[in-house]
Amino acid sequence: MMIEIWADVVCGWAHIGKRRMEKALASWGGEPIEVVWRPYQTDPMAPVHSEPLEQALRDPIADGALRACVPGLSPAESRARAADAAVAEGLGPHWGAEWRPNTLRAHQLIALAYEKGGAELQGRVVERVLNAHFVQVRDIGDPAVLSEIAAAEGLADDLAGTGPELVRELLLTGKAKGVRTSPTIVANDLALEGAQPPEAIREFLEDASRHTPRRLPAEVLRLRHAESLLDQSDPLGALTLLRPLMDEHGADRGVRMLAARAYFASAQLNRARTALETLVAESPDDSYARHLLGRTLQRQGRQDEAASHLTLAAAMTPDYA
Repeated sequence: MMIEIWADVVCGWAHIGKRRMEKALASWGGEPIEVVWRPYQTDPMAPVHSEPLEQALRDPIADGALRACVPGLSPAESRARAADAAVAEGLGPHWGAEWRPNTLRAHQLIALAYEKGGAELQGRVVERVLNAHFVQVRDIGDPAVLSEIAAAEGLADDLAGTGPELVRELLLTGKAKGVRTSPTIVANDLALEGAQPPEAIREFLEDASRHTPRRLPAEVLRLRHAESLLDQSDPLGALTLLRPLMDEHGADRGVRMLAARAYFASAQLNRARTALETLVAESPDDSYARHLLGRTLQRQGRQDEAASHLTLAAAMTPDYA
């Protein structure tokens, strides 16, 4: 069974959760488990060049990101509680961060580790990154620090040629799946949020091992994730996930319709109009496509053309009137 841990490496609860997961797995007697780390960013607006954490805490954006980690607690309360929990898990006594980095590069390294060496190598890299941030109080936004970690695990040459595309797509996938906090454990379509005690993790694993989700083709999952992003008002993210489907399954009407909706929602009106005109020509009785084409033409100021499509769409589906 694969377990995905969606987490940010600047989240203290991710470090604590890793220790608790290890304890849960040490007493696990069920089926073999593969633990895979996936990216989540608690502070996606963190600057490319890291800044001291004490300085960052005066930034309302950083303050909001920290509050989102543990809802209901102030950043100071959250840090104090995390520090106590870290000591209890054997991570102390000197544990705590001093930098506010952007974690995109660190997530690139972690994703690369899984690609090159599977879960075992990735787990070692995650441990090194967390240790660098919380124990050695180093700046894991610094490429030199990450290069040192990569070299220690034989990944230095590979890291040099790695871009952010995979991590950006994984971040969108997590958002589409509904991941909203760090850490979140996902297994067999079930989720457990937060750094839960080992007993709760074992209970979750038992539930997940008994759960058999419906396995969908990768293309269908990608389409559903793109639709989820569109429903979350992220049309550009939806288009990012749709791009491979548009390249490989460009004739599929469902793919083209979702792309047209995303173009419309992101104000790419010429692209929306082109896609919708083709869809309407292929299926003149598709009232939704015709209605959306009319709205697109309206937004382009082409009122006369819009009116005919909107009238026909309303005649076919009165809700569009």
